[in-house]
Amino acid sequence: MSLPAAFHEIAERVNNWGRWGEEDERGTLNLITDAVVREAAATVRTGRRIPLALPLQQDGVQSGLIPGRVNPLHTMVQINQEIFGPGTVATSDDAVTMGLQAATHWDALTHASHSGKIYNGRPADTITAHAGARFSSIAAVGHLVSRGVLLDVARARGVDRLPGDHAVTPEDLSAAEEFGGARVRAGDVVLVRTGQVQVALAGDRHAYGYPSPGLSVHTPEWFHARDVAAVANDTLTFEIFPPEIEDLWMPVHALHLVEMGMLQGQNWNLEALSTACAEEGRCAFLLTATPEPFTGATGSPVAPVAVL
Repeated sequence: MSLPAAFHEIAERVNNWGRWGEEDERGTLNLITDAVVREAAATVRTGRRIPLALPLQQDGVQSGLIPGRVNPLHTMVQINQEIFGPGTVATSDDAVTMGLQAATHWDALTHASHSGKIYNGRPADTITAHAGARFSSIAAVGHLVSRGVLLDVARARGVDRLPGDHAVTPEDLSAAEEFGGARVRAGDVVLVRTGQVQVALAGDRHAYGYPSPGLSVHTPEWFHARDVAAVANDTLTFEIFPPEIEDLWMPVHALHLVEMGMLQGQNWNLEALSTACAEEGRCAFLLTATPEPFTGATGSPVAPVAVL
């Protein structure tokens, strides 16, 4: 089944192919300039640090809903081993098998494709089984430090958690922006809080994934208009799931990653940040969120920190 005309109309309006040159692999991360980072650093007032990552553990948020995306399997490969002989310093080493998008992560621009294309119009078949993503892998991100802005949609609507059938609209984003008191601007990384991660923290991984609130297909135009560098939220699927338009699965992924060239993140724990921002009466902060630079990978774990 081909994507509907309504999808292609939105895609045309938000498309960034060629905006930073035909060879570009980083998309909207190009909007994070030195000036943006200097302004981000200026938001630090107290030095309060808020970690935003879920723990990497075997009993993680993956339930099998997404095939192959397994929770971390941690094993010890050395335990107090004196590898240089008896009486020498002993060491312990670990190994892990996991889906790179298993917990708190960024999706690389190559995580999604449609109509045989990935970001900047490159062929989707440049992603191969042996080499992974030839272009726009997560390693192309490099460092990621910018101003973060929390759009606390749940708190702005006066609830702890949005219901599972709530599609976050552009109007929701604008209302949360006004509620937080900081206008989103070019180069910002926007964190959208729905409260859904509370379900995962309570131990119900199945209910966490389905049904889930998330971003509406109409929100990419809002992010495009503001020149946002990246977006993350506190859900498994990022966009509303099941979809708001019948049989149109994962359209926000395609619009963000393929058309806009904009990173998106899932499974971010925004609960402590929500409390901290409410206590301090502000929603902008310095955000560090550099992914692990896996060559050829279409996503990577990240341990983001908001510094207030």
